[in-house]
Amino acid sequence: MRGKLAAAACLLAGAALAHDGEDHGPGAKAVPDDKLSAALKDAPTALPWEVGGPFELTDHMGRTRTQADPDGRHQLLFFGYANCPGICSAALPLMADAVAALEAEGVEMSALLVTIDPKLDTVETMGPSLSEVSDELLGLTGTPEALKMAYEAFQVEFEHLFDDPEHGPIYSHGSFIYVLDPAGEVLTQLPPVLPPEQVSAIVRKYVEG
Repeated sequence: MRGKLAAAACLLAGAALAHDGEDHGPGAKAVPDDKLSAALKDAPTALPWEVGGPFELTDHMGRTRTQADPDGRHQLLFFGYANCPGICSAALPLMADAVAALEAEGVEMSALLVTIDPKLDTVETMGPSLSEVSDELLGLTGTPEALKMAYEAFQVEFEHLFDDPEHGPIYSHGSFIYVLDPAGEVLTQLPPVLPPEQVSAIVRKYVEG
C-alpha cells in the first residue's frame, strides 16, 4: 500500500542510496512545505515493501539489544560506522537532533547505529566515538553471524573501498534511517538529507498514528 507520507519520506531517497566516503552531498534538503504538509494530513501508511526483522546484537555498554526497545521507545536505526567521515557524519547528528526535538515534545526515542565494521566498532570503542557526536546515540555491534542477520533483515549492502590514512577503512553503504516502533517493526525509512525539523514532523506523525 502506497501512502503519501511514505512517498514524502522517500522523496529524496535517491540522494541517499550510497556514498563514496568522501562526498557528503549538498547537505540537508527539505521536502517542499506544501508536499510535506499535504502528506502529514493523512494517516501514516505502511511502506510498500518489506524490510526489517529480528536481530540480537550487543550495545556499546555490553548489553544485549534486539530489534525491540527495552524501554518501549520508538527508534531511529542507521547502519554505518562510528568514525565514518561520509554520510554517517550527516546522519548521526541528524538523528541526535531529531531525537532531542522529539523528546522536547514528549516523544521518547532511541537512536541506534549498527556497525558495518565490527573490527573497528567494538563494545570498547563505539561509545567514545559516538559520544563525540551525541550521548543520545547507542552503538550496536556483534559477531559476524549476528550482524549478518541484521544486514539481511534490513537489506543493507556495503563495500570496503579503500583505507584512508586519517580515517581508516572507507566504505560505500546504504544510508536510510529506519523508523521503528517499540517492538522493532519498521514504520518508514528516511533519507539523511532532510532537516531535523522535517524528520521530527514525519516521525511524530508515525508515533501518534
